[in-house]
Amino acid sequence: MRWQGRKQSENIEDRRGSRLSRGVGLGGIGTVVVILIALYTGQDPTTLLQNVEEMTGGGQTQSAQGPYQESAAEAQLREFTGFVLADTEETWNTLFKAAGRQYVEPTLVLFSGAVDSACGHAQSATGPFYCPGDQKVYIDLSFYGDLQQKLGAGGDFAQAYVIAHEVGHHVQTLLGISERNQAARQRGASEVEANALSVRQELQADCFAGIWAHNADQSRRLLEAGDIEEGLNAANAIGDDRLQRQSQGYVAPDSFTHGTSEQRVSRFRRGFSTGDMNQCDTFAAKNL
Repeated sequence: MRWQGRKQSENIEDRRGSRLSRGVGLGGIGTVVVILIALYTGQDPTTLLQNVEEMTGGGQTQSAQGPYQESAAEAQLREFTGFVLADTEETWNTLFKAAGRQYVEPTLVLFSGAVDSACGHAQSATGPFYCPGDQKVYIDLSFYGDLQQKLGAGGDFAQAYVIAHEVGHHVQTLLGISERNQAARQRGASEVEANALSVRQELQADCFAGIWAHNADQSRRLLEAGDIEEGLNAANAIGDDRLQRQSQGYVAPDSFTHGTSEQRVSRFRRGFSTGDMNQCDTFAAKNL
C-alpha cells in the first residue's frame, strides 16, 4: 500500500504500558488460535469477554505505567494503523454524508498485554475486537505477527483488512444493525439461529471492508499490485470451515459464526468490486 507520509488518525488512544491491577489469567485459552481468530473477526465481544471474565475472576482496573517504549518496528506498525484508521474515516465520512447521515468516528485503542473495555477484559491473545459499548476498536500490534506466522496471511493489506473489518462493525453499530441483531438473539433465538445471524453480521463487515478498499483505490490510489490478493488471502484464512478442519478435523456448519472461507472472500470481493453499500445487505440475501 502507498501509505508512507499519509495522514494519520487523531482518534488513537495509546494504552500500551498500562497495567491491570489483577491479571486476566486466561492461561491456556489464550493460546488457542481458533479463539484468537474468532474474536479478531468480530464475534460478539460482549458475550465472549464476559465469559472469559467469569472464568478468570475479572475485576481488574487499568492504571498508567508511564510512556511505552516502543521499538522501531512497533513505531512503524503504529503509524500504519493510524493511517488505515484515518483512511477508513475518510471513506465512511464521505459515504455517510452522501446518504444524509453523520459518521461518528470510532476510537482505536492500542494496548499491550491486557486491556479493559466496556465489553469486559481481554488479553492480547484474544486479538483485535470492536466493542459496541464504547464504540472503540482494540488491538495489540503483536497480533500482526500472529496473522502472518500462525495463519499465513502476511502483507500490509492483510493488516489493513483486519482494521477495516472491525471498523465495519462500528458502521453496523451506527446504522442500528448490531442492535437489531442483538435484540433478535435476546428474543429467544436458538443457538443455531443465533449463529446464523452472527454469520450474516460478520459477512456484512467483510463487505464493508471491501467498500473501504474500493474507495481507497478509486479515490486515493492507495493500493498496489498484490494488495487485494493479500486481503482475499486473509479472508480465506479465517473461514469457519477452514479453522474447524484445522482444529478438529471436521466441519460443523451449524456452529459457524463467521462464514466459510468462500463466503468471506466473496463478500469482501463484492464490496471491493461495487463500492455499493446496498450490495452488503447480507440479512436480506437468500444465498450467502
